[in-house]
Amino acid sequence: MESRDIILIGAPVDSGKRRRGCLMGPDAYRVAGLAEALTGLGHRVTDLGNVVPDAVEIAPDARLWALGETVGWTSSLARAGEQAAGQGMPIFLGGDHALSMGTVSGVAAHAAREGKPLFLLWLDAHSDYHTLASTESGNLHGTSVAYLAGREGFTMFPPMANPIPSKNICMIGLRSVDPAEREALEETDIHLVDMRAIDENGIRAPLAEFLARVDAAGGLLHVSFDVDFLDPSIAPAVGTTSPGGTTFREAHLVMEMLYDSGLVTSLDLVELNPFLDERGKTAGLMVDLTASLLGRRIFDRPTRSLA
Repeated sequence: MESRDIILIGAPVDSGKRRRGCLMGPDAYRVAGLAEALTGLGHRVTDLGNVVPDAVEIAPDARLWALGETVGWTSSLARAGEQAAGQGMPIFLGGDHALSMGTVSGVAAHAAREGKPLFLLWLDAHSDYHTLASTESGNLHGTSVAYLAGREGFTMFPPMANPIPSKNICMIGLRSVDPAEREALEETDIHLVDMRAIDENGIRAPLAEFLARVDAAGGLLHVSFDVDFLDPSIAPAVGTTSPGGTTFREAHLVMEMLYDSGLVTSLDLVELNPFLDERGKTAGLMVDLTASLLGRRIFDRPTRSLA
């Protein structure tokens, strides 16, 4: 296994929705032993601590929750992401999914400087494809992919200088998509894999197809991994619970395939709300899955005969 320089960056973003608790996510990953698990696999791990949001002057919008704070997080995380991507593999410890507007835009700037296309794998129950105008809840964690894809209407945010082409985006695990998002997604080339498709055909084939496209393009791959990609029976520590998610083995298969591909260059771990966890169950599972993405193997051993 190739040893990598892993850079942990805490992103205690808790402004993307009204339910509080995700700001505790970064420390929960640390307590659950993420750094130790990756070091044990032979990787070199540096923890840069937590980022803080930039101070911005934006008039509040009654429709949009914590707009100014989320804009501040976007700009500060974009700087941190661009810098870290040039030094190793950044893993952003969240924090709600609004953080991806900053992390992915920073990684996209690094990819553009390297002259390589950036691909985005969105592991999530939700498509997060609302614009500021279409969101009914006003929760900005539901607008991340729209911003990253360069949709219009984000004038108050830092410009997305390197928008990700829709053909370079793959969403796997979808099971909660609003009508406005569905209509907009139908006009794109985003590769959409909902849970019915996974139930009918499995999770391996669509992921393998996407990874083959990344490889053929010589691209960089950012994975944004939302806790609610997983079924809440195995990962309860999320405020956007959506039954019918991926199983333990499906999730590990995804991570093992990502490791085998050798394509992942950056990672978000988002929407962990330790306040809702059961004795660290979800945090521990997310650490185990991250370890699988970075080389940990589960070997099936034959049962020994007692005869």
